Amino acid sequence: MQDTIKKFMKNKKKLHICLRGIIQLIYFLLIPSAYTAAFAGVKYLFTQIGAVEKIQWNSFLAILIVLCVYTIIFGRFFCGFACTFGSFGDALHWIYQKTCKKLKKKPIKISEKITGLLIYLKYIVLVAILILCYLGLYGNLQGSSPWDVFSMIHAGNLKLGAYTVGVVVLILLILGMCIQERFFCRFFCPMGAVFSILPVLPFFSLHRDREECLRGCKGCEKKCPVDVKLPNSGTMEVRGECIQCQKCIDTCPKSNVHCGVSKVRGNEFLFTIIRAMLLAGLLIWAGI
Repeated sequence: MQDTIKKFMKNKKKLHICLRGIIQLIYFLLIPSAYTAAFAGVKYLFTQIGAVEKIQWNSFLAILIVLCVYTIIFGRFFCGFACTFGSFGDALHWIYQKTCKKLKKKPIKISEKITGLLIYLKYIVLVAILILCYLGLYGNLQGSSPWDVFSMIHAGNLKLGAYTVGVVVLILLILGMCIQERFFCRFFCPMGAVFSILPVLPFFSLHRDREECLRGCKGCEKKCPVDVKLPNSGTMEVRGECIQCQKCIDTCPKSNVHCGVSKVRGNEFLFTIIRAMLLAGLLIWAGI
């Protein structure tokens, strides 16, 4: 009986991994600009406010609002499944890990002490960009944005002569993505900083039944790409850094990790598909 349960859990984990990969690939290929469009909305807001000019409705603002409202309700599902940069980083890290394993080399990893400090960098990046936008100086940094460079390469435009600084920054980010899972999301992403401070509702946020955990088990914490310690069930606490990748659900041997809605528990596969389809529909509606 125990062997049957273990086999079922193993197959269920593989199914979730495949589903995550499929959703990430679909968004990467078909809706790659959601991240840059949302952040363009943030920059537009502060540029207009700084210039004391009227804020006019546009697709950038629509996408920004859609993603923020969606995140408040469902948590950072966009970061875990739909963000092009996040998916790109996952692929790079997976390739790096597989290469190290094949070469029988120990993967390089940033120490916890350093990551504990780097986690604040994304807030500094966000504030710096917002100040530059407010002062009307952000346009002077044309060619230094790694997001612009990535978008151009993704679109097949390799005319990057005027983007030297942006290329260098992107290369550094790529190196970071290889050695540290979700490097960009955790330490550099300004939209990640925005999402992490939103008042996310607790209903669909991940919690765990701590009293049911195996003694000494920290599987969910070890597997988490952003080093989040899940709040216990029955609390209204929410972890703003959680990117809803659901790897903790796949890892837990007792199936103790779940969202706050009891009817969803055990049906995460279907719920993930529903959230992915809903997000895609909203983005298309917003003009992506």
